[in-house]
Amino acid sequence: MNYIALNRTNIETEHICCAISDKKCLEGYKLKKEWLKDEFENGYRFKRINERAKVFIEYGPAEKAWIPVSAPNYFMIACFWVSGRYKGNGHGKALLQEAIQDAKKQGRDGLVTVVGKKKFHFMSDTKWLLKQGFKECDSTAAGFLLLSLPFNENASLPHFNEQAKVGTCPDDKGYVVYYTNRCPFTEYHIRESLTETASKRNIEIKVIKLETMELAQSSPTPATIFSLFHNGNFVTTDISVCMDSRFDKILSPK
Repeated sequence: MNYIALNRTNIETEHICCAISDKKCLEGYKLKKEWLKDEFENGYRFKRINERAKVFIEYGPAEKAWIPVSAPNYFMIACFWVSGRYKGNGHGKALLQEAIQDAKKQGRDGLVTVVGKKKFHFMSDTKWLLKQGFKECDSTAAGFLLLSLPFNENASLPHFNEQAKVGTCPDDKGYVVYYTNRCPFTEYHIRESLTETASKRNIEIKVIKLETMELAQSSPTPATIFSLFHNGNFVTTDISVCMDSRFDKILSPK
């Protein structure tokens, strides 16, 4: 299978899978590339199929991950996506194997990743990962799971940091959004779509951009790409809630 690794040398000429042709998200696309350039210096990896498609995996040292998890000497899998007609052709297993091989070459103790008890947007398929040998090692009150694939039986188990484990955010009144530029879609939909949606409803939404690794690692949500809270409680990782046509549907009681 033909995969390529992005790095500081080729990232200007190679695409990053998501928002390839979405002109609305051009700023977010550039910001994600800038984020990647910085993270490459921290050992981050971005590998994708050599096609114009969403088939890729991102991972790197868990100590440097923009996620509130403690997993010394593990690799953290961040985004991992195989879409459309590429599903069912072995790409997921092949890309996962790339991460496993990289981790073992570096003497890492295993892989770790954050998922949902139910399917969360922007997170990998929990059932599929469990079938690949991952095991649950921690969970949060908000419905997030931490899965690990250890190579060393004597290694300590990864766990969520305390503030993320609780499942609530410090602001217990109104709506609060946390986000980063780990995804090219966030900047536009939070700064434009969500602003318009909130204005139509005459509500205030506090937006907290996690602009450093330290802020992300101390955040109250493991979903640092995008998380919405209401009255302190986690609501969703689905960024489509920013849109006028989706906000009420997602926020309405189930």
